[in-house]
Amino acid sequence: MRAGGGTQADPQAGIPPRYGRPARPLFALDPAVAFLNHGSFGATPVSVLEAQAAWRREMERQPVHFLTRRNSVPRLRAAAEPLARFLGAVPDDLVFVENATAGVNAVLRSLPFGPGDAILITDHAYGAVRNAVRYVCERSGAQLVEARLPFPAAAPQEIVDALAGALTPRVRLAVLDLVTSPTALVMPAAALVARCRAVGARVLIDAAHAPGMLDLDVPALGADWVTGNAHKWLFAPKGAAFLWARRDAQRDLHPLVISHGFGQGFTAEFDWVGTRDPSAWLAIPSAIDFHRAMGGPRLREHNRALALEAAFLLAARWRTEIGGPAAMTGSMAAIRLPGGLPPTRQEAERIHDLLWRRHRIEVPIVPFAGGLWVRISAQIYNVADEYVGLAEAVEGLA
Repeated sequence: MRAGGGTQADPQAGIPPRYGRPARPLFALDPAVAFLNHGSFGATPVSVLEAQAAWRREMERQPVHFLTRRNSVPRLRAAAEPLARFLGAVPDDLVFVENATAGVNAVLRSLPFGPGDAILITDHAYGAVRNAVRYVCERSGAQLVEARLPFPAAAPQEIVDALAGALTPRVRLAVLDLVTSPTALVMPAAALVARCRAVGARVLIDAAHAPGMLDLDVPALGADWVTGNAHKWLFAPKGAAFLWARRDAQRDLHPLVISHGFGQGFTAEFDWVGTRDPSAWLAIPSAIDFHRAMGGPRLREHNRALALEAAFLLAARWRTEIGGPAAMTGSMAAIRLPGGLPPTRQEAERIHDLLWRRHRIEVPIVPFAGGLWVRISAQIYNVADEYVGLAEAVEGLA
């Protein structure tokens, strides 16, 4: 089968196809859309969707047999093994959640806080995570402390220094990003964790974008808890994420839904909370196989190189700036929009909607640090011409 002039390989055969347009038919994406926003929800390959559908068919053939605890839990534990190996972790230290925000909430809602305590986040935190921290602080009397990080960032060390300036002995928990959602910065997580530990703070890492984007060794980060999505850069179906906990941080950690497994241990509580569709989690091994068939490390490097190439192109065309250096760039990048537009959410939504309606370009516009930024993603199916089209479309709006 041929597409765009290149030969398309069978991902199950372990032979990576040529990247770009030849890879597009591996996904169900609308061919008329320039999809430059893999970072928001991902895009699941057709072969992985078929694997998920096969699990659903098996479930519906005999739902009682499939969903009964004695049968569903072994399947989940079997799916956790390849994911744990992919993350450098032990399967018994990892459980499934619907998304990284659910993992963050599970940790926040399990820990006791009170007046005199503080929870630290940064001004780059994902909005839903910020709200979860606010919720816990408002009900416990703890203080929310926000570390303001330099942006655009020049080097990882200035991020570490800025966070250190906000740490005090009152900080009991720091919630840190591995890859920031609004600004697309790859953070120096291990160094940040070390600074937090120096004041006695425990650390929860929101690694929503990391699996599949970065060469990730979860235990080596040094955090107490790490949560991340498999449905973004690891190609799993929507609703597939994990929560990893260090062995000494598993006690008293509970899922948001307290159910039949209560009091029976970390994996037992999370694996069995009642009726739900586990097919997204059970398809994760197929997603890992797809990622490896597409090149694994080679795929990550391709996406990073394309993101950097596109970021430099856009900044040069618009005579603006990139949000961070190459050393802090993964498969996404933030570039300041030209024209001195008002840095409001309403203006960001207006520009996003114009790009979509007029040009069929899907890309997020983010108000941050007194400006409007476009956050581009680079995935196996993207090509350089799509970013040139974005540059021209924005210039046309101006």
